[in-house]
Amino acid sequence: MLSIAPKEVSTGELHQYLQGAVGPRPIAFASTVDAEGRPNLSPFSYFNIFSTNPPILVFSPSRRGRDNTVKHTFTNVKATMEVVINIVNYDIVQQMSLSSTEYEEGINEFEKAGLTMLKSDLVKPFRVAESPVQIECRVNEIVELGTEGGAGNLVICEVLKLHIKEEILDDKGAVDPLKIDQVARMGGNWYSRANAGLFEVKKPLRTVGIGVDAFPEEIRNSVVLTGNDLGKLGNVEALPSEEEIKRYMEEHPKIAVIVKKGDKKGIHRQAQILIDEDQPEEAWKLLLAK
Repeated sequence: MLSIAPKEVSTGELHQYLQGAVGPRPIAFASTVDAEGRPNLSPFSYFNIFSTNPPILVFSPSRRGRDNTVKHTFTNVKATMEVVINIVNYDIVQQMSLSSTEYEEGINEFEKAGLTMLKSDLVKPFRVAESPVQIECRVNEIVELGTEGGAGNLVICEVLKLHIKEEILDDKGAVDPLKIDQVARMGGNWYSRANAGLFEVKKPLRTVGIGVDAFPEEIRNSVVLTGNDLGKLGNVEALPSEEEIKRYMEEHPKIAVIVKKGDKKGIHRQAQILIDEDQPEEAWKLLLAK
């Protein structure tokens, strides 16, 4: 049996062991605003409920192990002492993952991930309209657990108001675990789906994905492509060039016929197949072909 003392391994190694062993972990999709009122949205899997009376949730935006910097979420909650915690279900897991990209300060991850900002009733941060449960919170206390890379920061949140979509309730008014369809974090790229089991979500690029806000309007508002499809498309580093699109059409004459017909739904369905096959770059060549 492998026995490890934390001080005998690097922070990165310990991080991998702990995250691989402790799971599945629920995800706090935390919405905040900075001191200037600019929105921020980011997921955290160091999260859970710790009290009902008073109703307390705790999540931890840790210091980055590689350079000891802190996340915008941590800076924002220290400045405003408010947060909305949105629950993540399978329908938005790819968009949630895309929002974890380390965009520059002031960039709106709602727009990058193609999610809808919904005004809160009691706090300034926005809710995620697509989330099945949205929880408005006041931050009671922040406990900094250390000053080195990898150190956690416990954000202790008091629940002020819950918003629950009625379609996830059972006939007794309780949250139905099958209908809410939550996802949880495990080690590496792995997630767990509460009503189905294991599946994998590739991490956003270490470079910055283009984001849903960079999409042409007809693609962003597609009646065929799902939020998860948009999340995968938004994670590409750059759109294909005209030459790449032209070459793709020449190499795929059957697809070129679909494009020539101008059937937008048909094009989007074919692109969805490519996305499901983990080929978002190829899907973009089809979507942008003329």
